[in-house]
Amino acid sequence: MKAVPALMAAVVLLAASFHVAAQPKGKAAAPAQAESPAGVDLKRAEQIVAARCSLCHGNEGESASPVFPRLAGQHPEYIAKQLDDFQSGRRKGTMNDQAKDLTADEMRALGVFFGRKKPLAYTVRDEDLAAVGRYIYHKGNSYSGVAACASCHGPKGDGTIQLPRLAGQHAVYLESQLKEFDKRERTNDNAVMHAIASKLTELETRAVALYVSGMK
Repeated sequence: MKAVPALMAAVVLLAASFHVAAQPKGKAAAPAQAESPAGVDLKRAEQIVAARCSLCHGNEGESASPVFPRLAGQHPEYIAKQLDDFQSGRRKGTMNDQAKDLTADEMRALGVFFGRKKPLAYTVRDEDLAAVGRYIYHKGNSYSGVAACASCHGPKGDGTIQLPRLAGQHAVYLESQLKEFDKRERTNDNAVMHAIASKLTELETRAVALYVSGMK
């Protein structure tokens, strides 16, 4: 593992390059959530969150560090699927150890727990760069063959139960995932996303990540 000081320095440098406001504007409307499914133990999920998830993702799913994804308002099914992928090794990362002893019921409960939280809305400061991202997100790039992100993740970034909600996600995290898809370092959900991420320029990658981070 890399030394902690070196990692933190890298995070600070990367985060600073985005020019994203650190202060939330307020609560955004949470995705429509059905009643808690039968058999979901939210108390158990709360215990797991307090014991391990909160360190990186926060008790409310609003991670303070831009290198960790915000989970508040994410689709429960998507969260459970990612935990299962980490547990099986289909997706590689630090979460492999965190997910290794979770039961299927616990994964489902954690998905519901975070999915019921209301995500915060953040303001993007670099509007010019975000405008480039807005164009790519909604229209794609016909010259390079990049499909519009909205065609899968929705015009508001809400996603589906199979595809992640992107609206309001940390720009630094989004950029890192796009780069991992490009290099095939992200080992799950890669087939479609590699085809898209591999055609994005560095400017487009950063612009899309920045724009999406400001979606509400």
